[in-house]
Amino acid sequence: MFTHTINEKTKLKMLDLRDAEHLFDLTIGSKETLREWLPFIDYTKSVADTQNFIQSTMKQFSENNGVQAGIWYDGSLAGVLGFHKIDLNNKSTSIGYWLGNDYVGLGLMTESVKAFVEYALNDLKLNRVEIRAAVENKKSRAIPERIGFTKEGTIRQAEWLYDHYVDHIVYGMLKKDWEEKS
Repeated sequence: MFTHTINEKTKLKMLDLRDAEHLFDLTIGSKETLREWLPFIDYTKSVADTQNFIQSTMKQFSENNGVQAGIWYDGSLAGVLGFHKIDLNNKSTSIGYWLGNDYVGLGLMTESVKAFVEYALNDLKLNRVEIRAAVENKKSRAIPERIGFTKEGTIRQAEWLYDHYVDHIVYGMLKKDWEEKS
């Protein structure tokens, strides 16, 4: 099981079924803010929906296809980050993330994403980590920009978001670039 301590107040821990109620409460408590960029929010209507999500992430981990981790801050679940999937042939992955409203602005996501990049490139021996974010999602885009990812381009109409398409900015980090920054 994946766990990683970032500092005395913050740790990352793979989601398991014991986290379902906490994750559901965090999701619903931040629904209006999260809904702007995350279409899955509308499909999260009960703890059972969250349990199904966690079960799918446990399957993902057992198939060696990535991990979804809770971000725990001062003993409370603050958000989630994880690998969408791992492409072993090309030694690459992409990361997605979100925070509950009460935890935005504490630097949690920047440090969590750094830890996941480190894990992907050093422990999993991948060569590339990608982050995609909607052009207008400035808070999400700030994470890879702050960490030093390279802005590689824009994918037009990359995602259907409720009633319209949004363009995505693609950010990439290569192992050699990460090593130079470290």
